[in-house]
Amino acid sequence: MSEGTASPESRSSLARLPGGIWALGFVSLFMDISSEMIHGLLPVFLTSVLRASPEMIGLIEGVGEATASISKLFSGWASDRLGKRKALAVIGYGLGALSKPLFALAPTSSLVLAARFSDRVGKGIRGAPRDAMVGDMVPAGLRGAAYGLRQALDTVGAFAGPLIAIALMAILHDNFRLIFWLALIPGLISVLVLLVAVREPPHEALPIRAPLKFSDVKTLSVAYWIVVAIGAVLTLARFSEAFLILRAQSVGLPLALAPLVLVIMNIVYALSAYPLGALSDRIDRKLMLALGFATLIVSDIVLAVAPNLTAVMAGVALWGLHMGMTQGLLAALVADEAPTNLRATSFGVFNFVSGIALLLASLTAGALWEMVGSYATFMAGAAFTAIGLVGTAMVLRR
Repeated sequence: MSEGTASPESRSSLARLPGGIWALGFVSLFMDISSEMIHGLLPVFLTSVLRASPEMIGLIEGVGEATASISKLFSGWASDRLGKRKALAVIGYGLGALSKPLFALAPTSSLVLAARFSDRVGKGIRGAPRDAMVGDMVPAGLRGAAYGLRQALDTVGAFAGPLIAIALMAILHDNFRLIFWLALIPGLISVLVLLVAVREPPHEALPIRAPLKFSDVKTLSVAYWIVVAIGAVLTLARFSEAFLILRAQSVGLPLALAPLVLVIMNIVYALSAYPLGALSDRIDRKLMLALGFATLIVSDIVLAVAPNLTAVMAGVALWGLHMGMTQGLLAALVADEAPTNLRATSFGVFNFVSGIALLLASLTAGALWEMVGSYATFMAGAAFTAIGLVGTAMVLRR
């Protein structure tokens, strides 16, 4: 949302955010352009060029995200222990950029899996230090706005990337591999912006000692672990967006327009992430989480029963709204509940648990799609979300 259309409260929040938040947002924007140029085409590339099965797609997506989450666990600890945020972020973004040519070179789905693994290791290395940097840069009363803004700029890249991929598919006559090569360019720009425009924020570091011990993690509060549990439940109910692309393709979306699914989802996500993040600084965040759960349930049901492409895109838009309601909010809740000297570690643990949940969700989604069909995949997501909503409400009430 632009400043011209934002509420007075949102404009006030924007004015108080430091330049480093904007810089990190643009770093995420360019890397997401790079990644989504590939991700928007990857499911179709796998099925039409490499003849991969839905189960293989679920494996690639699940392993990729689980890898990122495991990497975040250790990069978060390293950031807190060494007192370094930016250096680890540079390594992570650099690895993410340099992994892009591997997709262009992959002759089989197994090597796409290896490329996805490498790309997600980079995401894992940069994720927790970057999120901790945002928490270090702003006070608690601005964290919803800060994480919402970074997520909004990140998501602008997430819909710009597929749009660029669609244009290049038309210009280059469906040359997947050349487009994958071109995705390297915005990835390198992302690293350059990080090097030049982001300064290391001040924060407390852990004493230098032996590698991560359970005793460090168990000092985190019960409120923090509730946030981790909520994030895991949401992730179990929300499998990879690759299945959104396959669902649209099943009702007639042309091959070259496959990235349009991510464009629709991420436009809604980008438009909603900042204003809803800023709103969460002023209202009960539990209410926002509940509305996010409910929106995901409606999205899954629409996607399960959609008879045509218009209905599928409506479900995709609701999926994006759910993301805008929950993702920045969960990051703000982690930052709120984590002690300063364990902030990156806290993000690492949160993302590790969520990544394992995404691996299970994507494998299950692929298996259900293969054995029963898309209806079963999305209805199972709706059912699990409903169970998670009721369970979360009971825990938060207590």
